[in-house]
Amino acid sequence: MVSYYKTVNGRIEEIKEYEPGCWVNCVAPEDDEVQYLLDFFDIPPELLRSALDEEESSHIDSEDDTTLIIIDVPVVEKVSGSITYSTMPIGIMITKSNVITVSLRESTILTEFAEGVVRNVVTNYKTHFVLHIMLRMATKYLQYLKQIDKISNRIERGLRRSAKNKELNQLLDIEKSLVYFSSSLKADEITLEKIMRGRHLKLYEEDQDLLEDVLIEVKQAVDMAAIYLNILNGTMDVFASIISNNLNIVMKIQASLTLLVSVPTVISGLYGMNIIGGLPFDGYWWFPVALSGVLMIIMYIILRKKDMF
Repeated sequence: MVSYYKTVNGRIEEIKEYEPGCWVNCVAPEDDEVQYLLDFFDIPPELLRSALDEEESSHIDSEDDTTLIIIDVPVVEKVSGSITYSTMPIGIMITKSNVITVSLRESTILTEFAEGVVRNVVTNYKTHFVLHIMLRMATKYLQYLKQIDKISNRIERGLRRSAKNKELNQLLDIEKSLVYFSSSLKADEITLEKIMRGRHLKLYEEDQDLLEDVLIEVKQAVDMAAIYLNILNGTMDVFASIISNNLNIVMKIQASLTLLVSVPTVISGLYGMNIIGGLPFDGYWWFPVALSGVLMIIMYIILRKKDMF
């Protein structure tokens, strides 16, 4: 789907037809829409093919009069009742007259721009508009990282009460999300540093300040993702040790109980044999019971001293 947006009275609004200086947003384009972009905006096919590649990593490339910037943006989804975090690429193409964004699915970042949530953004100023998209991307990363930290703390409190596979699986999903965030943020940081050199985009003074703000936010998100990932790895190692230790304690107690129960089994087995006059007090039923009790008490004391209970 191809949509057109333009800044009107300080707010981005959707327009019905293409105008010079408007923002062209293309989400999950059909074949005819792809061909329209290639023909009408004279976009090199290689750049559009890269923008539509789901596995494309963040980078910047230029060909003819078109500059392609691919950024990895955070995505939150609900899968089987649980929230998962991942990343997806968005292609930003800067032509002579317009900014064109291409993505294979909806992104909350672009949706907020399309709905006019982000104010004081002018689509006519192409570099200014692109940098605001990147700033919104960095803000979303920080927002989702704080959410991940709260979720991991809640799961950790649950694991302190009882270690279940459900909580461990949730921690594993969070660890996977942090790995995605960390790798994507590092790629975005490299792309921003290339833009800062000014070889691909013409930067004005106010754009330079905005780009520095974006780079600071991205670096902060990189540090936060690394810190949370290290904490989560340490947490999972600790709980793995706790689970292993609890299992050892259970096995130790089980072995001790087995030894205690075996005492009356052996005594009753001996006195249950059909032997006449071979065992002491074989005519008294209470003797094997008393003997079993005494031996069990002695064994319990020995096991207790050896810290088996």
